[in-house]
Amino acid sequence: MNHSPRIRTVVSCTLLVISLGAGVTACGSGGGNPLSDKPYDAAGQISFNGPSGKGKKADPDKPLEVTASGDDGQITDVTATDATGRYVTGELNADGTRWRSTSPLAANAHYTVRVSTEDEDGAPGRKVLTFDTTKPTTKKSLTVKFGPDAGSYGVGQPVTAKLNKPVKDKAQRAIVERALRVDSTPAVEGAWHWVDDKELHYRPKEYWPAHATIQVHSDLDGVKISDRLWGGTSKGLKLTTGDKIIAVTDAASHEMTVYKNGEEINEIPVTTGKPGFETRNGVKVVLGKEYFVRMRGTTVGISEGSSDSYDLPVYYATRVTWSGEYVHAAPWSVGSQGSANVSHGCTGMSTSNAEWFFDTIHEGDVVKVVNSNGDDMEPFGNGFGDWNLGWKKWRGGSALVGGTPDGPRPEDAARLRPKSV
Repeated sequence: MNHSPRIRTVVSCTLLVISLGAGVTACGSGGGNPLSDKPYDAAGQISFNGPSGKGKKADPDKPLEVTASGDDGQITDVTATDATGRYVTGELNADGTRWRSTSPLAANAHYTVRVSTEDEDGAPGRKVLTFDTTKPTTKKSLTVKFGPDAGSYGVGQPVTAKLNKPVKDKAQRAIVERALRVDSTPAVEGAWHWVDDKELHYRPKEYWPAHATIQVHSDLDGVKISDRLWGGTSKGLKLTTGDKIIAVTDAASHEMTVYKNGEEINEIPVTTGKPGFETRNGVKVVLGKEYFVRMRGTTVGISEGSSDSYDLPVYYATRVTWSGEYVHAAPWSVGSQGSANVSHGCTGMSTSNAEWFFDTIHEGDVVKVVNSNGDDMEPFGNGFGDWNLGWKKWRGGSALVGGTPDGPRPEDAARLRPKSV
């Protein structure tokens, strides 16, 4: 008999849902009416390479295979999940006789496999399989600490993931990265970037939306990364964003313009770094706020006794780099604010303006400097300069091919697909 037209329908729909790991509904076919046909028991047609016998467990190092036996039916859909809800990705072959997992199974996990079939007349069949996997063969585990701390942040705040052990191999990095999940409402396109062997940052293509909710978690628990390393349990993270606050300092015109949700709300005369101490160009993310800071020239390499030496009490200080760049009150330079750059690299303003800025800005908000003769802000290591990398370069730091692909992720695509009728 000729199944070719029906098989093509099965493969196209199944690969969209199953091979990408988020299938929730079976595909309809030309035969039968899923609304009226009661699925038959496909136990006699379906077999798999899982453990047989009481107390037996599957080796998580081996792929899962589900096979349709006989000439009177074929597989149309397979979903395999563990007890925590993690999907196993897989692919169905062209004639619908074999499904094989393409992502690793987790160790010490309980799996449920739901198999949908069709007989030669198009009648739907169902079979549910369950099995457990063995414990990891090593005690070494990779855990993740997500950052920042749970709370509300500005739209420029990246998500960080710090690993307890280094991961250098690209294939192993891909396993780790694929298991680190970031979901936002509303949904936005984003990607991880490996800063070094033990740290990743995640950011959207553009800034986070205002008033978004961001959920971060790890699916690494029980996943094999290498012969000596398995994923361990890690605590998830929930963040929210507030209004979209962006402050743009033009070092050439000596003005800072502050925007809230796209609308200008203030313009402030400022002074930035003088020659030899020019303020860094580029996007910085607010790291914190300190009502009072004692600032000394020695902390930035200026020796005591130098004509540039200083030791000052500073108020309303908003930090934007770890090396000591702030936006702060500078009452001693009010005469130059709006007309000249006379600071040692910080952005100075009057006390009243600094107080307003201090009360308006939040951790994670964006401070951008343009038209300075200073160096560009470092992407990493001196705060959050992540946004100074273009999207192509940012995605180039992902261990996955091309970073996160454009368009919805597999699970989002599955949720958006119309259900079979």
